[in-house]
Amino acid sequence: MPIFVGAAVSTFLSAGGAKGVGVGLGQTDATGRNAGVGTATGTIIYNSSSGLVEVYNGNAWQATSDRFIQASGGIVTTYYSGGVLFAAHTFTSSGTFSVASAPANNNTVEYLVVAGGGAGGGPQHGGGGGAGGLLAGIGLTVSSSPGSYTVTIGGGAVAPVGNAAGSSGTPSFITNPGISSITATGGGGGGAELNLAATSGGSGGGGTYNQNGAAGTSGQGNPGGRGVTPATSPWAGGGGGGAGAAGSSVGPTSPGAGGAGGVGLQYSISGISAYYAGGGGGSVYSPTAVLSGAGGLGGGGTGARRAVSNATNGLTNTGGGGGGRERDVAGDPGGSGGSGIVIVRYQIGSQSVKATGGTVSYVSGKTIHTFTNSGTFTVRDPGLTSVDYLVVAGGGGGGSVGGDQFWETGAGGGAGGFRTGTGLPVSSSPGSYAVTVGAGGNGGTSPVNTSNGQNGSPSIFSTITSTGGGGGGGGYAPSPNGQGGGWPGGSGGGGRGQAGAAGAGNTPPVSPPQGNSGGAGLTANASNSGAGGGGGAGGAGSSAPGPTTGGNGGPGASSSISGASITYAGGGGGSGGTLGSGGPGGGGAATFNSQGISGTTNLGGGGGGMGGSPAPGAPGGNGGSGIVIIAYPS
Repeated sequence: MPIFVGAAVSTFLSAGGAKGVGVGLGQTDATGRNAGVGTATGTIIYNSSSGLVEVYNGNAWQATSDRFIQASGGIVTTYYSGGVLFAAHTFTSSGTFSVASAPANNNTVEYLVVAGGGAGGGPQHGGGGGAGGLLAGIGLTVSSSPGSYTVTIGGGAVAPVGNAAGSSGTPSFITNPGISSITATGGGGGGAELNLAATSGGSGGGGTYNQNGAAGTSGQGNPGGRGVTPATSPWAGGGGGGAGAAGSSVGPTSPGAGGAGGVGLQYSISGISAYYAGGGGGSVYSPTAVLSGAGGLGGGGTGARRAVSNATNGLTNTGGGGGGRERDVAGDPGGSGGSGIVIVRYQIGSQSVKATGGTVSYVSGKTIHTFTNSGTFTVRDPGLTSVDYLVVAGGGGGGSVGGDQFWETGAGGGAGGFRTGTGLPVSSSPGSYAVTVGAGGNGGTSPVNTSNGQNGSPSIFSTITSTGGGGGGGGYAPSPNGQGGGWPGGSGGGGRGQAGAAGAGNTPPVSPPQGNSGGAGLTANASNSGAGGGGGAGGAGSSAPGPTTGGNGGPGASSSISGASITYAGGGGGSGGTLGSGGPGGGGAATFNSQGISGTTNLGGGGGGMGGSPAPGAPGGNGGSGIVIIAYPS
């Protein structure tokens, strides 16, 4: 029986230079190949009779070796995008990209090279670490002679032990001596007290107080931000630079928070859209009433807040800068940079597709279109008349404490609406269907009238609309069901501590229901009253089970439409003296004195509520963005 790969997205490991470890394409001989029944266009095999990789073009088997690059190394995935079959080699550790063949008329590859991120400075008044340098392009020429390209993954810089500026990350590169070399520069370190200056790099580190941030490398990153001047209290560090933007500065007219890390850049070269090379956030000296700098999208770490929270590390294999440090709390001080990554991709085939849009994969005889961002689903084959679908909206943001009252704790945000079904009619005339992927709602902030979390945004495909999750209640902010009540939505937000009412789920109503109600907060005129959890697609959020105990977020619902069973749309946890957990399916947990945990991206989870310090306290967690998945027989 022949084994075919290509009708499913295949992920296989190549040994990166090690022998006898790689797992490759399905292997068969010419007899087995010809015995295949109903072979799908685009199916790829290794033909042991001919020693060639072959693709079925709809009419016949055709060798790919004379038309496309053949290579090994790293973690190799194959996927379709826009009717083109790509192979992507992802290196998360150093190895070798080995080219077996490269035809003269098709011998270039696309690449993404990200260096290791810089460390945050500290442990006093530390600026955020700069992101590792990022280089991307489409014109790297490769050859089978000699054919071996060394890939080196830069390490993130380790946070300093004593008071010191952060050190720089190390470079990442692809090189073949005498032929080509692409090198990304390590991110710069953040500055620290005693005028210890930030260092330059791929992106520059953020400055300590009264110090500018350092420069980035042209074409690879951006500078870090300036720290706040000594005359302004509290002292705070500037954000590290990111690949997409400079780190934020903190000036005399905007005290109260560390500088945010610069945002990274977004790429889909691996087959999945992701941000890389975000800067680390700056620290802040005061333990109350202020916030540390947030890490930039792309793995940037969060800055420390004196006596409240430590800096966090840049994320592994993103090149994110580490957060700036500040009078570390007991435990791991954090602030190290994230390691880099190298990704190479090239075309290995094409396909006659039934439809386009999103990221296309093939699982168990089905074609799967996954939309993590808004786009268009276009039917090309008149024979495609119906599809299966999953539409999950953005989750609601968690609530925050309001006014000067410690007992008005923030509730969990409701999950985004969850709708799934089969047999939804589609047509090739006109054939184009807009797909909207809803964003998560922002967490509530102080003062009083903005302390409720915001509702998530709807996700839409054809006639199917899933409603955004309801924001969690907080403070004295008004809602449709009273002060501090949760908002209605796909799933409803929880009610604040101090008797907040639950928000209704499945609003507007659909059948089967798209979600459930949140839980209510409990009356308790004492610090840290229990707030309700946000509703989830699989169940209601828990009402506060005790006077100072937050309710858990409602559980999400599972779907196997992607080829794997995944739980989506869990509710956010409610805050209190004892914190509520997020519901399975991406719900964020509640927190005390720091921003609520955000719902998971592309799961539609609700954000966790925030309790603790009064205005201007930390915000509730943001809701997670939604997702749209469309499937049909290949």
